[in-house]
Amino acid sequence: MSYRRVEPSFARAVATALGDARTVLDLGVGPVSYAPTDREVTTADPTAGHLPFPDVSFDAALTTFTLPDLPDLDRGLAELRRVARGPVVVLTRDPGRLQDSWLAEYAPEVVAAEARRHPSVDRVAEALGGAAVGRAPIGGAPIGGAVETIRVPIPFTCVDGFSEAYYARPERLLDPAVRQADPAWGLVDEMTARRSVSALREALESGEWDRRHGSLRVRPSYDGSLVLLRATRPA
Repeated sequence: MSYRRVEPSFARAVATALGDARTVLDLGVGPVSYAPTDREVTTADPTAGHLPFPDVSFDAALTTFTLPDLPDLDRGLAELRRVARGPVVVLTRDPGRLQDSWLAEYAPEVVAAEARRHPSVDRVAEALGGAAVGRAPIGGAPIGGAVETIRVPIPFTCVDGFSEAYYARPERLLDPAVRQADPAWGLVDEMTARRSVSALREALESGEWDRRHGSLRVRPSYDGSLVLLRATRPA
């Protein structure tokens, strides 16, 4: 069974951000590829320092969940700006919002380790060549600016199984296979992971989790750490 699959709502958000681009450079493939299937997509290695393509040779560029793997964030994103004549789209996690998850109460070391892997939204925007400007979750009106930041809600039925996907289904995280599919759990030692799982199991069995967070079980979506940045070239 695959625990990391393309979540349709995330794919739609990426497609919307790419606009009418027909040729797309996808920088690396993480656990799940969100490159559109109805366009001409070229995949490049995220560890390459220099992309072997001429300037503005693609309509747009994309990278999803790969920023922690870039050896040089500034150079990697600058290369995307160089080869794209249109938008550069980045789907990533906001480390500042990761700590707001209920999981931080039961697995603080796991959440902290995951947060350390991800550059801040402001840092990503800077590397893309501008300051981050906010926008409401998908569907809201843009505020403007060179780098838009758009929060992407996580749906109740999310099939891309990073930990926040189970915001309303905490029992799923008791399954070792589910945890193994999320790199965050591999960032801590085995003893820490076991202690975290035990804390969550005890909270579920005692009813503490539901007393504190049970309202999430009926929430259709969750505004968590997922964020999309869209950078465009200056006019």
